[in-house]
Amino acid sequence: MFLISDNVDTYTGMRLAGVEGVVVHEREELKRELDRVREDREIGIVLLTEKFGRDFPDLVNDLKLCSRVPLFVEIPDRHGTGRNKNFITDYVNQAIGLKL
Repeated sequence: MFLISDNVDTYTGMRLAGVEGVVVHEREELKRELDRVREDREIGIVLLTEKFGRDFPDLVNDLKLCSRVPLFVEIPDRHGTGRNKNFITDYVNQAIGLKL
């Protein structure tokens, strides 16, 4: 497991839990780290703070949908999730075309 975070607080918390990672802020830094973790066969899960999905969806969404290994997972940071309270229901509605 490996963390790519946009803030030091999330990075520190994950380090305390034994998860290695990096803190990046710029698009090119993120792209470089994403390329690096995709090549590292020792990494099976990459945790990304949600801010990257909001700020750089073109980089993150393609990896989440197309990459089998490693698995890319967005996690909330210390500010909580940026999603609305019904995001799971909305996601299911969009995915299967049924209103729940």
